[in-house]
Amino acid sequence: MLAIAGGKGGCGKTTTTLGLAGALGRMRRSVVAVDADVDMPDLHLLAGVTDSPNLSAVADGEPVESATHPPPSLTGVGVVPAPQSVAVSVHLPTALPRLSCAADHVLVDCPAGAGPDAATPLRIADHVLLVTTPDPACLRDTAKTAAMARALGTTVIGVVTTRADHPPSKIERLLDCPMLSSIPDGGVAALADESVRRGYDRLASALLSKHL
Repeated sequence: MLAIAGGKGGCGKTTTTLGLAGALGRMRRSVVAVDADVDMPDLHLLAGVTDSPNLSAVADGEPVESATHPPPSLTGVGVVPAPQSVAVSVHLPTALPRLSCAADHVLVDCPAGAGPDAATPLRIADHVLLVTTPDPACLRDTAKTAAMARALGTTVIGVVTTRADHPPSKIERLLDCPMLSSIPDGGVAALADESVRRGYDRLASALLSKHL
């Protein structure tokens, strides 16, 4: 299970979750992308799938397949949405482990920041992929997320920069992990941009080379 995490909202975590899922699917791998950001659940919107059944059903013991929805534009990918109502709670320590063997790769779109909500999926995941823009404030917050992941005993496998043709200098030293890919700014419909898709293809290849 790979957590997709970043320190700041809007850094590109959700786009990276779906972009990486699509790239792995193009490599004939099966992928489940899970929205664990229960406060800002938008993975289903980006993927173009229904929001129910969702992660709360998985936590309640319903079959994982019932909450896994295939995006119309992606092959080999299933999306598990988060509930859309704050009145519906999800016990992530119950739900996420049930998804761990649901596909070749399970990608978890994590909440932003370094608070308790972000800590739970980081603690459960096997590895963490950091996502950041080149903005200095975003980089600083991402460094805090990396430190939290390591404190929880989860390996930081690398970092991807979004809305950037080239990574910032010294980013590997700052985050103490390898730079895996830079994703250019593809605009509003980023995942339809061919240069963005190539960036996520590079990211998928880099992760597969690490036997993830």
